[in-house]
Amino acid sequence: MSILGLTTPLPTYPPHFNLLSLIRPNILSLQPYRCARDDFDQGILLDANENAIGHSIEESDPLITLLPKNLNRYPSPTHDDIKTRIASLRNLPGPEYVFLGVGSDEVIDLVMRVVCAPGRDKVMVTPPTYGMYSVTAQVNDVEVVKVPLDVEGGRFSLEVDKVNSTLSSDPSIKLLFLCSPGNPTGTLIPLKDIIAILENPTWNGLVVVDEAYIDFAGVTEEVSAASLVDKYANLLVSQTLSKGFGLAGIRLGLALASPPLIQILMNIKAPYSVSTPTAHLAFTALSPSSLAQFNQNIASLNANRSYLLQNLPSIPGVGAILGGNHANFLVVQILGKEGGKVDNERANEVYLRLARREGVVVRFRGKEVGCEGCLRVTVGTREECEVVLRRLREVLAE
Repeated sequence: MSILGLTTPLPTYPPHFNLLSLIRPNILSLQPYRCARDDFDQGILLDANENAIGHSIEESDPLITLLPKNLNRYPSPTHDDIKTRIASLRNLPGPEYVFLGVGSDEVIDLVMRVVCAPGRDKVMVTPPTYGMYSVTAQVNDVEVVKVPLDVEGGRFSLEVDKVNSTLSSDPSIKLLFLCSPGNPTGTLIPLKDIIAILENPTWNGLVVVDEAYIDFAGVTEEVSAASLVDKYANLLVSQTLSKGFGLAGIRLGLALASPPLIQILMNIKAPYSVSTPTAHLAFTALSPSSLAQFNQNIASLNANRSYLLQNLPSIPGVGAILGGNHANFLVVQILGKEGGKVDNERANEVYLRLARREGVVVRFRGKEVGCEGCLRVTVGTREECEVVLRRLREVLAE
């Protein structure tokens, strides 16, 4: 059995990992959807039953003037120009290491369908973590195994030995989802911990590292698991343009992985899934001038994060700030009126009062493992940070 469309050799590291045996047989044997546009994209295009006259949106509409003129044509099936810029940004050899999806959620869903047989296979998560891993598993009829993080003292650190022993004891676990920096923890997972799992010789599964917030932690070879992709065939790194790039509205996620795994994802994805407006904006956002602005925005938001870290503890009723604070949000404990103990009920009341009365919407996270009495506060503009500090102080003083 081989991977259709693959033009590069299968990777050989780590030696215990066998990609072909991990992928579901029906996926390997799938004949991908192909169209004439995969081979020819110039000339008189009469292959795809498009509207040759064009779109019917009024030309004076301000949005239309900013978008490409070819909206009546299907978008590129591959978007290699965007992939090339992403590969350069993340120091990968080329576009064959990059997959584009409709947000990171599509990447999560596709990789689960690629390796997990419904009703038989399992995935592992490390709560508290992003809730869509479990939601996607339930949709796909895949059991979820949980190995909680070490939450003592708000550390939210990965229990590597427990993770590895659980993986080794259950070959039906095919995927491990790690969120780094974590959501809602904000804690970065050290690369040495990820490597320790990738090197586990008794588990033939795939490690998915979700780096939606990595831009706020500083994307370097010492921080991002993308630096490991060219070596480890059992690793997929998920990223997005929603957070650091400030493009949540265009819904573009990406996967970074070895070319064979990228090819498998390309074989099963829906055709033309990334729209022309999304592709146009993403390509522009990855230009040198846009990346300069991107770096300025990240620096400003990280400075505002430091501002919140400095000022939140001075508010009576605010307890510890948990986690590693490597993302664009903070996890803040709310204390009770008496005794100074963490108070889950009061935290929920504060959340509701801020939203309903003060017009400030944060997130109550008190039902998550290790997050009792916690609110998650996104880092906003400096003005928004000043407002949330003032109104949180007022609500807690009542």
